[in-house]
Amino acid sequence: MIGFALSEEQVAVRDAARRFAAEVIRPVAARHDESGEFPTAAVEQALELGLLYGNVPEELGGPGLGLLEECIVAEEIAWGCAGFFAAWAASSLAMSAVLSHGDPRQKERYVRGALADRKLCAFALSEPDAGSDAGGIRTRARRQGDHYVLDGAKQWTTNAGHADFIVVFAATDPSKRHAGLSAFIVDRDSPGLRLGPREDMAGMRCADTRSLTLDACVVPADNLLGREGDGFRVAQAGFHHSRPQIAAAATGIARAAMEHATRYAIERKAGGKLLTSYQAIQLMLADMANLVEASRLLTWLAAWRVDQGLRADKESAMAKCFASDAAMRVTTDAVQIFGGFGLTRDYPVEKLMRDAKVMQIIEGTNQVMRLVTAVELVAEVVRDR
Repeated sequence: MIGFALSEEQVAVRDAARRFAAEVIRPVAARHDESGEFPTAAVEQALELGLLYGNVPEELGGPGLGLLEECIVAEEIAWGCAGFFAAWAASSLAMSAVLSHGDPRQKERYVRGALADRKLCAFALSEPDAGSDAGGIRTRARRQGDHYVLDGAKQWTTNAGHADFIVVFAATDPSKRHAGLSAFIVDRDSPGLRLGPREDMAGMRCADTRSLTLDACVVPADNLLGREGDGFRVAQAGFHHSRPQIAAAATGIARAAMEHATRYAIERKAGGKLLTSYQAIQLMLADMANLVEASRLLTWLAAWRVDQGLRADKESAMAKCFASDAAMRVTTDAVQIFGGFGLTRDYPVEKLMRDAKVMQIIEGTNQVMRLVTAVELVAEVVRDR
C-alpha cells in the first residue's frame, strides 16, 4: 500500500530544518546575497546541529539518514536561502563520492574526520571547456611512484575556498574518454593546487564558487577513489544522490516564491480590489501550487527509489529537470504578481528568481536531463521487449 505520511522521525527532521531555515538562515539571507559573503556562522551552526552530512552512516559518526530525509532537509534549507543550500549540497555531493568508492582508510580520515572537525568539502568535475560532457575533461593525472601528478583547470567548484578536501576528476587515460576518468581526494593544502577568486554569480551569491588550477599538483596514490578508470562511476554515484536534492531545493525555492506571492496578493489592492479577487491572479497562484506539489512528489519518488536500491537514473533526471523548470516559472510569476516592486531588492522574489535559474544549470543542465530521461525511457522499452 502506498502512503504519503511522514514518519515521526521524518517530521522531526523536517521541523528541525524548518526552524533552522526560519530562525538562522532567512534573517541574514538578503545581506549575504547583497555582499556575496560566505555564511560561515550559519554553516558552522548547521554542522553543530547535524544538518549537514545526513548521508553519513552511524558507524562513521553520522546520522545515517536516507536520501528521502536529506531531500526533506534540502527543501527547507533552500526555502531559507539557496546560496546557503549550495554549501550544504556541495559537501554532500563530495561526501557521497567518498562513501560510494572510498576504502576504509579514506572513509575514516575524510568522512569521520569531516564530521569530527566540522569541515566542508567540494566536488570538482566541471572545467572551462567541459561541463556536462565528462568525457571531454582535459585535466590529466600521471602516476609517478607512490603519488599522482595532476595538471589542469577546474571551473564552478562550490565551497573551494572553505573546503578541507576536494574530490577532483582527471583523465588517467584520455584515449578512453569516460572510461579513462579517475577520481582523487585532494587536500586543500596540496602542493600545486591554487584557488581562483570567488565568482560573482547572479544567483546563489553567497556560495563560495571558484576556479581551480592544478599545476603539477602532487596527490598520494592512496587518495585515488576506487581504481583508475572508476571516475565516471564515482561521479554518477554522486549525481544519483545529488540530483534529487537539487530537485528538492528547487521545490523549496518555488514554495517560498508562492508563499510570498500569495501573501502579497492578499494584501495588495489594484483598482480598489485585492489582487486575489482577480481571476487572472487566482489562476497564477493555482498553477504555482500545482507545480510545487508535483515537484515534491517527483522528488520523493526519485529519492525513495535510491533508498530502496532501485535504479533511479530516469527518475532523478526527471525530478531535477521538472522541479527546476517549475521553480523558474513560479518565481517569474511571483515577480509578475509583485509588479514593479518584484524587480526591486526591497522584496524577496527577484532573489528567488535568480536562484531558480541556477537550478536549471547545475548538476547537469536540464537539456542533458532530458537526454538522460529519453535514453533511459528507450532502454526500458528495449528491455521489456
